[in-house]
Amino acid sequence: MADPATTDVVEDLAEEALSPTFVRSVVDAVDRADKAQARELVLPLRTADLAELLELLRPDERQDLVGMLGTDFNPEVLSELDESVRDHVIELLDPKDLAAALTEMDSDDAVYLLEDMDEAEQRRILEQLPASERAALEQSLDYPEYSAGRLMQRELVAVPPQWDVGQTLDYLREAEELPHEFYEIFVVDPAYRPIGTVPLSRVTRSKRPVLISEIMETEQTLIPVEMDQEEVALQFSKYDLISAAVVDEGGRLVGVVTVDDIVEVISEEAAEDIRLLAGLGEESISDSVLQTSRSRVPWLLVNLVTAVLAASVIALFDATIEKMVALAVLMPIVASMGGNAGTQTMTVTVRALATRDLVHFNVRRTISREFLVGILNGMIFAAILGALSALLFGNEWLGAVFAGAIMINLVVASLTGILIPLGLDKLGADPAVSSAVFVTTMTDVVGFFSFLGLAALILFY
Repeated sequence: MADPATTDVVEDLAEEALSPTFVRSVVDAVDRADKAQARELVLPLRTADLAELLELLRPDERQDLVGMLGTDFNPEVLSELDESVRDHVIELLDPKDLAAALTEMDSDDAVYLLEDMDEAEQRRILEQLPASERAALEQSLDYPEYSAGRLMQRELVAVPPQWDVGQTLDYLREAEELPHEFYEIFVVDPAYRPIGTVPLSRVTRSKRPVLISEIMETEQTLIPVEMDQEEVALQFSKYDLISAAVVDEGGRLVGVVTVDDIVEVISEEAAEDIRLLAGLGEESISDSVLQTSRSRVPWLLVNLVTAVLAASVIALFDATIEKMVALAVLMPIVASMGGNAGTQTMTVTVRALATRDLVHFNVRRTISREFLVGILNGMIFAAILGALSALLFGNEWLGAVFAGAIMINLVVASLTGILIPLGLDKLGADPAVSSAVFVTTMTDVVGFFSFLGLAALILFY
């Protein structure tokens, strides 16, 4: 008989899948080695919730829980896990069980599971698969990483234009190897080149004698198999696609990309841009201390170099600072205001470049806009901060110097925030990776130099 407390927790699961109470109950069951309770708690979870639970557990708890689930562990959970956690769980599973799971998955999920494994591990699992399935997965793995070929699933529905609706419906009912979910039917010519599509809803609403060629849409978006996944996502966003045919160099239909995969791509690309803007690599919350440290050290070293450069500018004016302590109080504000303004412009620019909203046609107009924004914001904050500093330190000339430096740095920040990402993009570099370092360096150097330089010229000349 099930423990009443356990039953209550399972019922609460319907209201909140991974509440703190539920997670603590699972951890307690694992720590007590109470296999029955752990299984009763975890087995009703959906794959995404089980994946989230595994990511919350410590490695030893995760290992114990997977062992308790045994053959009831659903390998489809692997496609939902962060890379580091997925690698750990894969080590706990038998290659035969993994191979059996791959045969049940859509090909895109199977490729996602295999692509991050080392070659020896891939080979060990692929050898357990039937020859036809192994060949299809190997071909997908041969496509470039982050391409449509890796993203697509090979399971699809394609029919010739001369079929009628009745033939198509009978085929859908009788065919055994169809996708688990699909939204449209592709119409292909004798060479298996896509010539149109038919939404599934239109097929089910049409009468049986109607020819597919009469109800198909000839306008479609074809995705080259080597197109980068970010570009694929832009095509889906631009044309409001639910699915799209993937074609090889000869224009033949080889797979389909669906919107659920694109949602993941958009999420991953956005998260990647955020990490890169912060100087991080492919870091996740589940990474170990050493992995996290290793991903952060390189850009911290770069920031150290740029900080030394900014400090050297201050050193040029050490005599000026000695004459008026207020300069040391105010100069961090100049650099901070410029850094924040530059980061705002840079973030918008990097995202606009990624989404193709900023192109050659509107570059000049956008630069002009940012220049004017810099002037306007500079005037506003120069007036406010200049007046406050003059009142605080009782020195109108100091207020004027402070206002002038703020004005200069906000204008420079607006321009560097857009010109640096544009320049890096023009050179073929990823603007999300190194823009932040260059922008903050420029605003620090210009801020310190303009403030201390004006002070030297106006206050002590």
